[in-house]
Amino acid sequence: MLIKLSVQNYALIEKLDISLENGLTIITGETGAGKSILLGALSLILGSRADTSVLLNKEEKCVVEGTFKIEGYDFQEFFQKNELDYDDYAILRREINTAGKSRAFINDTPITINILKELADRLVDIHSQHQSLMLNDNSFQLSVIDSYAGNGKILDDYKETFTKYSKYKREFTEIKEKSEKNKSDLEYYQFQLNQIEDASLKGGEHLDLEKEQEALTHAEEIKSYLTSSSSLLSEDGNSILTMLNSLRQNLTKIIRYLPEAEIFHSRAQASFIELNDLSNDIDRLSGKIEADPQRLTEITNRLDTIYGLVQKHRVKDPDELITKKEELKGIIETIVTSDERLDELELLLTKALDRLKVFAGEISENRSNALPDIELHIEGMLKQLGIPNAKFRIDLKRASDFTITGFDSADFMFSANKKVAPENIAKVASGGELSRVMLSLKSLLSRNKSLPTIIFDEIDSGVSGEVADMVGKILSDMGNDMQVINITHLPQVASRGKNHFHVYKDDLGDSTITRIKLLSIDERLFEIAKLLSGSEVTESAMQNARELFAASGN
Repeated sequence: MLIKLSVQNYALIEKLDISLENGLTIITGETGAGKSILLGALSLILGSRADTSVLLNKEEKCVVEGTFKIEGYDFQEFFQKNELDYDDYAILRREINTAGKSRAFINDTPITINILKELADRLVDIHSQHQSLMLNDNSFQLSVIDSYAGNGKILDDYKETFTKYSKYKREFTEIKEKSEKNKSDLEYYQFQLNQIEDASLKGGEHLDLEKEQEALTHAEEIKSYLTSSSSLLSEDGNSILTMLNSLRQNLTKIIRYLPEAEIFHSRAQASFIELNDLSNDIDRLSGKIEADPQRLTEITNRLDTIYGLVQKHRVKDPDELITKKEELKGIIETIVTSDERLDELELLLTKALDRLKVFAGEISENRSNALPDIELHIEGMLKQLGIPNAKFRIDLKRASDFTITGFDSADFMFSANKKVAPENIAKVASGGELSRVMLSLKSLLSRNKSLPTIIFDEIDSGVSGEVADMVGKILSDMGNDMQVINITHLPQVASRGKNHFHVYKDDLGDSTITRIKLLSIDERLFEIAKLLSGSEVTESAMQNARELFAASGN
């Protein structure tokens, strides 16, 4: 349950701290005093959207924090799943900075809004005045029935199976569509693969071929220069080696007269040996160079094949054709093996569908068995709430297909008059009747649903007198099983509260802020008297307030 709420810099609230208890808590205040603002602040820690418009002071951040006692509500699995430290008290905090950016925390650990909302939905149910429209919402109708029927565990098993079934179905459809399209292209893919495989490509092959092609193309020119170079080195006459040999002989003759010439002779000898080797190497290379038109044609044709494939497959270079080959192999393998996956998925779908049928059948049976008790309970409460001829029926039908909630659809049927058959509640019920039906349903749910806190925003609007007193009694009875917080304008309801808060505006200079105060016994009596008589409280109104207060057991 909610044991503490702190609000800072939200709308007309400058700073507010209230402590709450179990049972029925009443909140009253003039219209426009800020009761709805208080709910708006609370809704922030329940996951609602927010922006800078909520900031009272645009230069400071807004902080809303709620402390909940969660001991005994089996939240350990939720905290473990979301990697949060569990404690018997959970502190939910929401911060909105001056730029409108929002941050959420659970026990000071940053979390996403979705995680915050998932936890909050299991902690608090806020019934606003427009929520009665949910009476015509199929998911809400089924949730009411399931809560009373005790379908929680089996519904979780069903939803898990339904999620898997939906996943298998999507995958089956996607693979089947792709498979049918790809099969028509299989021959084309296989042809492309065969072309690349027939080419027997090797990495870097085109570079070696291009070098060889270049050499063959200029073979005559290369041989001519090599021959000329060889002639310069070794041809008889004035060749380099001939002259170098003469140099070597001349130096040999003077060494005995000029010892310093020995070094020159050694250098000349070394140069002769090196140039002689160079001459022999050039001759050998020249002998290998021959024009080979046939080989040149082969290379040209090979390169044409390679670059033709490059162009055809729109790749950057020949080496990427090898990658393309593996890609084509993968596509072909996927097409070939898709039938196997389709067979596998078909088996999984059959098994999941069989489980869905079993779960949905049991869920539907439990719902059907619960309907008479629900209808009887709601009719009984509606008669207590001033609709003596109320008839409430639930029309449970088989839906056209499985949904996340089973294969049922529900329709709440209502009639307030004798000899008038019940019809769709949204079409025939007035606003006051819708509120009373919703209160009856919430009362029913409070006995069967593990929900710590429920908040009503004027659920009692449109009623008065004895009916108002009965609304107060129902809310008080609900408070025996859970924490109930009710915003009201009715003295009969306000007198039933275990605690009573009053919301009011306080003018400070040129600004107005909202405050809230926990009332003492005397202050409660005065507030109830004001609700009875208006702004001018008479002694008779005070006496009536004391009688209401005493009758409520306070």
